[in-house]
Amino acid sequence: MATIRKLKSGYRAEIARKGVRKSKVWPTRQAAKDWAARVEFEVLNGERIAAKLRLGEVFDRYAREVSPRKRGARWETIRLEKLGRDKIADIQLEDLVARDFADWRDRRLRDVAPASVIREMQLMSSVMNTARREWGLVAQNPLIDVSKPKKPPPRDRLPTADEIERLRHCAGEDLNKATARAFHAFLFAMQTGMRAGEIAGLVWDRVDLDKRVARLVHTKNGRPRSVPLSSEAIRLLKALPELEPVFGLSSRQLDVLFRKSRDKAMIEDLTFHDSRHKAITDLARKLDVLPLARMVGHTDLNMLIKVYYNESAEDLARLLD
Repeated sequence: MATIRKLKSGYRAEIARKGVRKSKVWPTRQAAKDWAARVEFEVLNGERIAAKLRLGEVFDRYAREVSPRKRGARWETIRLEKLGRDKIADIQLEDLVARDFADWRDRRLRDVAPASVIREMQLMSSVMNTARREWGLVAQNPLIDVSKPKKPPPRDRLPTADEIERLRHCAGEDLNKATARAFHAFLFAMQTGMRAGEIAGLVWDRVDLDKRVARLVHTKNGRPRSVPLSSEAIRLLKALPELEPVFGLSSRQLDVLFRKSRDKAMIEDLTFHDSRHKAITDLARKLDVLPLARMVGHTDLNMLIKVYYNESAEDLARLLD
């Protein structure tokens, strides 16, 4: 039974049912009684209420309560909104089974690459695990029994010297213009191995030109790191106009402007992120694997070697002599 206590500030409603204890202060006795009745009903009938929830409602709750605490909040929220428009979102939790997710996977593979489907399946699995462990809405995660698409082979794409010159010509060299700075950021990325988001977020307070170090607070894996800067990286920074952040570009602008220059240069299948492959391949000739991993922020040495180190067989052959 609920207990209603009179306070100076209002009325405190307290409930204790099935091991659950909750209390809340309300301005009127009736409001306190109504809240207590509603909460008691939810405690006593929680499983039945949860079973009637649609998967889309769970996506919405996760986007409101969990995603904002993550660095990838914007991507997750957009993705969950899109998933909420798929027919799988209309299925009630009590009816949701592994084959529903398998059907979604097969339909989604007709529209996007396997890597995108894998990322979305990982997101949905996080939603279902939270719904099971923290919210008590489901007894198990059906995605455990759904196989993921086979991962595509790692990209093996490095920019050539000719492509870099074509990009330089199309972007221009006037660093007062955003397009030229986007290409300049690409050159800087090839020196440092920094990701586009890390470069876009770089501010002068975290750059020490004398010690040749850039301090990154917000990184993909959530761990701050300090990036040593080569003489060429320092030269690139000093050539920039006085802007804040350093390159005067958002991540979105950097992506759009780089693509614009790439397309104008008629270069196929090159992304800004390929600069990271180039940097790691070049840096591997100078640094051992552990210092290299520390510099570029990789905790998985296997991925660092297999995915990002793209030394050609011809280059390796020359190192043997």
